[in-house]
Amino acid sequence: MTAKTLSHRSRTLATASLTVAAALTLSACGFSTESGSDSGSNSEGSAEASRTVKTAMGDVKVPAAPQRVVVLDTAELDSVLTLGVKPVGATHADVESGFLNYLPKDQVAGIKDVGQMMTPNLEAIAGLEPDLILTSKIRHGDKYAELSRIAPTVMTENTGYPWKENFQVHAEALDKKAEAKMVTDDYARHVADVTKALGGKDRAAATEVNMVRFVEGADIRIYGRKNYIATILADVGLGRPAITDKAKDGFSYDVSPEKIDLADADAVFHSTYGDPKKAKETRTTGSGLWKNMDAVKNGKVFAVDDQLWIQGIGYTAADKILSELQTSLTK
Repeated sequence: MTAKTLSHRSRTLATASLTVAAALTLSACGFSTESGSDSGSNSEGSAEASRTVKTAMGDVKVPAAPQRVVVLDTAELDSVLTLGVKPVGATHADVESGFLNYLPKDQVAGIKDVGQMMTPNLEAIAGLEPDLILTSKIRHGDKYAELSRIAPTVMTENTGYPWKENFQVHAEALDKKAEAKMVTDDYARHVADVTKALGGKDRAAATEVNMVRFVEGADIRIYGRKNYIATILADVGLGRPAITDKAKDGFSYDVSPEKIDLADADAVFHSTYGDPKKAKETRTTGSGLWKNMDAVKNGKVFAVDDQLWIQGIGYTAADKILSELQTSLTK
């Protein structure tokens, strides 16, 4: 992305031993979960220094210019970094690298790890004295009351498929709407460039593409039309095989290794979450069914990074995916 990284003043971190119980009673961190307004401990005139953001949990008052942001999911981390904001804290994904490996190392350096994505450490979050928390209802709706008492908490309804709408909510909360427009304009230009490189809209539409994910402890997923990666393929104008219309809720159509040939298309991208053997990748890609697929025989099967293509969910990830799509499909 070409959005420029903006510097932010850091403030002194709170005592690391601060407990959640203390955080919930300290008026300096207290925000009403009913109205979203500050508890009255802020200086006079604070109302003028705040804005109201519409969220999945109702209207929430946030600081006019948040300085200490904590994010609790990969999509929110992508959003804030894309908008030039370095959060003081973030949860980590269930990967060895902690923060997803496609993110620039210099951008994630110094960010405090506040626990695993689904089980954030509320004490660690409170200790950072955030003035804004970003996450989604589907991830942490059950923790909304506790999080809101620490800092204004902006939640989107879901993650994944509505990533573009969620990005706009994040931008609104961060007061970065101008930067967000730069990001989306750059994305649109990149999409147009990739479509052109593929031979134009008609040729792109005539190229049917599937995305397959091997998941440890689950069946193999043939991705449908209502998920993050599907939106990028649709933006480029690529065709999708009929099998994608069988996806449950539009998300994925799950198959066993014995039915992997249903994933055949002009081009197949695949990623793996977890151990390749436990995820059935090794067994499947070594099978006759896999090797006899047209995409395999034509050299149009591409292994891609799961952290980037599936877990990132944001414009920084999308920019890299677009480049990989172009490189792969124009070989």
